[in-house]
Formats: sequence, C-alpha cells, structure tokens
Amino acid sequence: MTFARIVGLLTLIFTLSACANTVRGVGKDVKETADAIADVAS
Repeated sequence: MTFARIVGLLTLIFTLSACANTVRGVGKDVKETADAIADVAS
C-alpha cells in the first residue's frame, strides 16, 4: 500500500469513530433530557 492510501484509511477510521461517539453522545443527552422532564412532571 502506498503512504497516501494508508493515511486515507487512517483518516477514514478516525472520522467514523468520531461520528459514532457523537451519535452516542446525542442519544445520551436526549435520554437525560427526557428523564429530567419526567422528574419535573411527576
């Protein structure tokens, strides 16, 4: 493999892992917001 191809693959891997972490973070935030609303409502 050429150096450029290796760098491209590493960039792709890091980008995809960053997106996965962001999606998980948003899901956690939405759940915590829903829990807070449920606590206030009860």
